[in-house]
Amino acid sequence: MTAATAPAPRPRSRLAAYLDLIRWDRPAGWLLLLWPGLSALWIAADGFPGWHLLAVFVLGTVLMRSAGCCVNDVADRDFDRHVKRTARRPVTTGELPVREALLVGAGLALAAFALVLTTNPPTIWLSVAGLAITLAYPLAKRHVSMPQAVLGIAFSFGIPMAFAAVLGARDASWQAVADAVPPHAWALLAGNLFWVLAYDTEYAMVDRDDDLKIGMKTSAITLGRFDVAAVMGFYAVYLLSWALIGRSLGLGGVYLLGIAAAALQAAWHGTLIRDRSRDGCFRAFRANHWVGFAVFAGVVADFALR
Repeated sequence: MTAATAPAPRPRSRLAAYLDLIRWDRPAGWLLLLWPGLSALWIAADGFPGWHLLAVFVLGTVLMRSAGCCVNDVADRDFDRHVKRTARRPVTTGELPVREALLVGAGLALAAFALVLTTNPPTIWLSVAGLAITLAYPLAKRHVSMPQAVLGIAFSFGIPMAFAAVLGARDASWQAVADAVPPHAWALLAGNLFWVLAYDTEYAMVDRDDDLKIGMKTSAITLGRFDVAAVMGFYAVYLLSWALIGRSLGLGGVYLLGIAAAALQAAWHGTLIRDRSRDGCFRAFRANHWVGFAVFAGVVADFALR
């Protein structure tokens, strides 16, 4: 008498595969983009920016991050199958065809662009530039020794867009774009780039062994044994630059408390990554959105208590 054969597991629904494709169950990714953009929105507006712009930036951030996941998974599908963390992604396994994943990404990007169209021409122009930089990132991982710098610019582009959304006119000229984004907005972008370098180097440290085997270029590989020191230096540049810029714009002690809270978290992350374990580095990366939230909370509270 033979034992009964266990039924084969049922394949999951298309919707479940789509949600996996866009990392729906991992909000840390879009929160990393959201907090700098919202901080800039509050600074540009000298306080609450209004429900319309708040909705545009929150929904737009979620949609564009999701679209970016689709493009990234298609571009990296041949590499991802050799990396422990990414080997089960739906495009890599063939569960979702490439064309279908790209169509999902295009639909999400168009939805985000529709939101941007409700703002003004300078913001629209900047969104196009931000999209171009985002699309360049998968290629940068093959040709640039520090591709996280490209990602840093892409992930920080919500900052000039926030200023343009608040300060921009209805003029579509390049001069209107320049007028809508003051120098301190670009300075905030430059400072935020170092935060992206910090947390995405932590992320790259998780995959370093696999990336070395397949020839992928990352900051963790480029920095080598100086990776932990570099990450802590990146945190320091980010927080110091935002503290100084914020003070120059009139933000006070409450804002600096937010910066201090973020600095304490960064110090904790240093303890998580110092032995370079996969679990420690991944835990630091996943908790990084709280660093951005602390800065954002400082901005909001400082304006609210004036």
